[in-house]
Amino acid sequence: MEYPLAEFIRFDRITKFYGSLCVVENLDLGIGKGEFVSLLGPSGSGKTTLLMMLAGFEQPTSGAILLDGAAINAVPTHKRDMGVVFQSYALFPHMTVGENVAFPLQMRGLGRAEIAGRVKRALDMVQLSALSERRPSQLSGGQQQRVALARALVFEPRVVLMDEPLGALDKQLREQMQLDIRDLHRRLGLTIVFVTHDQSEALTMSDRVAVFNRGRIEQIGTPRQVYDEPATRFVAEFIGETNLVEGVVEAVEGAEATVRLSSGARIVSAVSAPVASGQPVYLSIRPERVDLSETRGEARNVLETEVADFVYQGDHLRVQLQNDAHPLIAKLGRRSREFPPGTKVYAAFSAGDCRVIAP
Repeated sequence: MEYPLAEFIRFDRITKFYGSLCVVENLDLGIGKGEFVSLLGPSGSGKTTLLMMLAGFEQPTSGAILLDGAAINAVPTHKRDMGVVFQSYALFPHMTVGENVAFPLQMRGLGRAEIAGRVKRALDMVQLSALSERRPSQLSGGQQQRVALARALVFEPRVVLMDEPLGALDKQLREQMQLDIRDLHRRLGLTIVFVTHDQSEALTMSDRVAVFNRGRIEQIGTPRQVYDEPATRFVAEFIGETNLVEGVVEAVEGAEATVRLSSGARIVSAVSAPVASGQPVYLSIRPERVDLSETRGEARNVLETEVADFVYQGDHLRVQLQNDAHPLIAKLGRRSREFPPGTKVYAAFSAGDCRVIAP
């Protein structure tokens, strides 16, 4: 998907207080029509509050929320034309699957024939047509989540909102549902705003990821951008795993900077934000970008170090490296050579495999 898209949802300088506690602060965010945007962050970072304001369950203290160019702050929840899926599913236990999915249409006063047709199409989309007469208690967790999704889609909303919808599922089922929702998004052209604290989930499903911290967006970009080009220390540490090494900028040339570490070693790195000579910075180096060898080689950046621990973790080998100045983690392919603890090795990586981050 290319950006920027035509803006469909706009949060314009949104602030939300609960008493004296500010949970969302002067936030601006635009979402394109047909885009899948994940709001990613730890508990208490403001992501669910923002979703609830978009749904109409909460009101901003200040600022405006616009849908297709029109302000919706004063529009009641049931008139916003948004489907909502919660972690708890919120299915009616006394109704069948079909009756649960039909409920939003009945509330809108549609005729019986149209309701039947839409319910069938919605259940077909989530592959549950054969279970339309069962009650929620007769379904697995994954099936219940599919029913909740069908109910959110059945009245063909302009926007689908999802608040941690997969959090109660086991790992294997959660990963399958991620792919299923992603496929539905692409096939139907849905506009989806998805709240999660799971970094892998956000990277797997989203067109863009907005990383929340203390009521603000620290960075927004494609999954590849927020993972490979973290703009702040928080983003680098929260998304995936990274090595953070402190240093001082010695020189800046174009999109690269030379950073001197406390050990005296010099590292050439790509730059995510403007930095100046003499400025203290962090280097962020993803563990899977670190290559190990017992010979120095010709790599642009090389650090002499020692293996402290070596762990087999199935799909990769995790290597803990230590020296006096900058301990590192390396993740090697499962077929890589094993280095026993105590082995002297060289850790190598290119300038494009690390990022300079200003404190």
